[in-house]
Amino acid sequence: MMFEPQSSHDESRAEAERARRRAMTASLLVSFLMLVGKLTAASLTGSTAILSDAAESVIHLFATGFAGFSLWYASTPPDVEHPYGHGKVAYFASAVEGTLILAAAVGIGWMAVQDLVTGADLRQLDVGLYLIGGLTAVNFALGTYLVRVGRRTNSLVLESNGEHVLTDMWTSLGVIVGIGLVWITGIRWLDPAVGLLVAANIVWTATGLLRRSIYGLMDEADWEASSALLDELGTAVEEGLIASFHQVRHRTSGDQVWIEYHLMFPGDMPIHEAHARSHEVEDRVDALFPDEDVHVTAHLEPRQHDEAHPDEHREPTDPLREVRR
Repeated sequence: MMFEPQSSHDESRAEAERARRRAMTASLLVSFLMLVGKLTAASLTGSTAILSDAAESVIHLFATGFAGFSLWYASTPPDVEHPYGHGKVAYFASAVEGTLILAAAVGIGWMAVQDLVTGADLRQLDVGLYLIGGLTAVNFALGTYLVRVGRRTNSLVLESNGEHVLTDMWTSLGVIVGIGLVWITGIRWLDPAVGLLVAANIVWTATGLLRRSIYGLMDEADWEASSALLDELGTAVEEGLIASFHQVRHRTSGDQVWIEYHLMFPGDMPIHEAHARSHEVEDRVDALFPDEDVHVTAHLEPRQHDEAHPDEHREPTDPLREVRR
């Protein structure tokens, strides 16, 4: 039995969608500003570290554009070809962004090694420091904003984009430290050395994004949500609303939550009464996810389970409950 989700969250979901679009627009505009500023600083100083930072910004601008498309596509309603909606594109976008960040780290590391071997030709370092310092402050504000909005609106695309921006900020901070030390001490190899450290930090961030993307694409269970779901169903049993439950599953796709379970009722209970009780359980489950669009599929069964399924279920295990035992 499939129940349509309640419409009580429509207004909050519409506001969340507007917040996502505002955040992505801000990200695109600031990304372009970052690229122009860093290219200017690299041209003025001749710093490979700043040029590497600018190269990362090129990738970030491209990734932000792709993320913007993904955010729009994920919000489009289900269709005949995609009956479960398009939310999974968020994980794909996050994987692409993580891959691009990883590529940027490799490029930065390679240029840093070259500068260690050949030596860096640096000039006007004070101007470069002022420019990169101002851009870094802007990046910190943007990255924090994107991550906050992404978490509040359950948008992996925005959260990943925000993490990318904050990674860019740490890259810029590393560049500032390197150039500052070169400016003060005159030791030019410090610039590429810091570049290598920055590249290592970027690799760490990229692997985290890729790992989360794979988990999402593979429908890995959210154990915090699973525990809340099982507790709510257990409460329904304790209150006598249902006799028992099993075969509980759930997965998340963007701001869509898909839940399925089997509910058991006394064999002599009228179907309309079982349906009403099942609907009450659904309302309780729906309340566990106030910011998501919840879709519940409930299979109603009589308490005499062996008689209802003499050949047992085709799925012999109950994944979520097995883990909790």
